Amino acid sequence: MKIKNITLGSTGIVIPQNGFGVLPLQRVEMSEAVRILRRAYEGGMTFFDTAHAYTDSEEKVGNALSDVRKNIFIATKTDAKNVEGVKEQLANSLKMLKTDYIDIYQFHCVGQCYKPGDGTGMYEYMMEQKEKGIIKHIGITTHKVGIAEEIIESGLYETLQYPLSYLSTERELELVRKCKEHNMGFIGMKGLAGGLLTNAEACFAFMSQFDNVIPIWGVQRMSELEDWLKFMDEPVEMNEEIRAFIEDDKSKLGGDFCRGCGYCAPCTADIVVNACARMSLMIRRAPSAGWLSEKWQAEMKKIENCVECGVCMTRCPYELQIPALLRKNYEDYFDIINNGKKPE
Repeated sequence: MKIKNITLGSTGIVIPQNGFGVLPLQRVEMSEAVRILRRAYEGGMTFFDTAHAYTDSEEKVGNALSDVRKNIFIATKTDAKNVEGVKEQLANSLKMLKTDYIDIYQFHCVGQCYKPGDGTGMYEYMMEQKEKGIIKHIGITTHKVGIAEEIIESGLYETLQYPLSYLSTERELELVRKCKEHNMGFIGMKGLAGGLLTNAEACFAFMSQFDNVIPIWGVQRMSELEDWLKFMDEPVEMNEEIRAFIEDDKSKLGGDFCRGCGYCAPCTADIVVNACARMSLMIRRAPSAGWLSEKWQAEMKKIENCVECGVCMTRCPYELQIPALLRKNYEDYFDIINNGKKPE
């Protein structure tokens, strides 16, 4: 049984429901990144999501896949805050990707829904580029559920990119349903909840329940890619066993938690907030040795210097009470160090 194809809303883009998130490849040498991307394409993946902000990731996509450009779909993003910035970033993205068009060009991690006549000129510029054929479809990404709801209701965008995993809240899942009602494609990022979820079959089966979602799995290693490519020929669908696993996992990870997005940085006390605020969860779900090293003990000690200025909370897309999360993780962490017991 082959993996199912999905149509990405009004874009008309038809792709296997197994996309490639290119962000992690900025941490990989060029030759290895090209090898991984090429293997993804040869394995059947046709949707690749990157961004101007992901350092050299666009260049790696261009080097790996420019000769098969007509066979794939590329989504990239601009985080510019004015028209001149968008113009500059679009030109650079085209150059790095070695292409003369972008399938889906997205406003990146927005704090507002850009609209015609809002005074920024941002949406109007996107439409001009679409009319020229440089941009085929206009998309947008955000981490804020309220902004996502406004985006969907605006009817202005063809795709929404938003975090989606089996830890998503009911309000977040409603975004998927609303996108379908509006014939809008949904690009699901953070399908592993920032590394907290480790069961690929459960994560894939969850995504497969939706017929308007393309999950983009963040891939950094060939072994990770092979985990996702196996579903091209052997897709996993939701069943009672997987559903029970998911419910059990949700009970362990329920409540507010840090997704590790890093938008809270920089910290005035030099705390690595996006790691320290979820340290006890990472220790539960990953081999502990690396997280219990002297390096991370020193990083966790910095929590003692938190002055609770609140700046991190103003930046957090999920409106988390970060100082409280830091204190809890500090206590859990050093309880492990001192007593050798993992937090319940």
